[in-house]
Amino acid sequence: MHPVRTSGIRNLQGLKNIAWLTAHQLERLSNALTVSTMEKRAIIFDEKYSPDFAYILLAGVARITCRNRKGQRTLVTMVAPGLIPGFPPPVPGISYSFRCEAVTVCRTGTVDLGSFVKISLGVASADFKRLAASYMGRWDLVQLRCANFMSCTLEERLALILLELSENFGVPDGKAVRLTLAARHQDLAELVGATRPRITEYLSLLERKHLISRDKRQLIVYRDQLQSFLEQTHIPAIGAGTVV
Repeated sequence: MHPVRTSGIRNLQGLKNIAWLTAHQLERLSNALTVSTMEKRAIIFDEKYSPDFAYILLAGVARITCRNRKGQRTLVTMVAPGLIPGFPPPVPGISYSFRCEAVTVCRTGTVDLGSFVKISLGVASADFKRLAASYMGRWDLVQLRCANFMSCTLEERLALILLELSENFGVPDGKAVRLTLAARHQDLAELVGATRPRITEYLSLLERKHLISRDKRQLIVYRDQLQSFLEQTHIPAIGAGTVV
């Protein structure tokens, strides 16, 4: 990790979950950030770090992992550039050992949480709620996804994950969405609770059904077709265009 104090960050406008801040607030935030470069697989922060800091992913791809009931570290969710979600409140008697890791070389900004809140206050109440939702992340989606997974087939679980990834890491590609993130079969296996060979098998099945396609190392997701497939299996849609 190579920390650098900076007052010249000007690309915060492109970060989706803080783009609602005004230009003046973004300027103040950029001046308050301590910027670091994190090498691939480095720990950006974990449960031992102070909760009094907010972390912003300025560039790169990160992920949040935790320990499962067998003590193995497993993938929980991928993180796109923007405000990195804070970890859920601890559960008495259960240690998840959450941590945020760099999947690629990442550039991150750290700011005292109190300063971040002061910079962001004064906005409309709806915007303040967006701030709270951004900081806490969509852990409700993870929880609902896990609850739904208990009654889903592997094919349905994989479809749910592909829809979630296409919303967070997708760009329009005709009538489909192209994943800008390399969808590694092992990562998909961890997200749906399956083995890598089974994921490879079911990706091929979804491709034969014309629900996805591949272009070299990128996946192209046909969201409308995937949602129609899930509706036929009676999985409810949660949120605007999102299935969990």
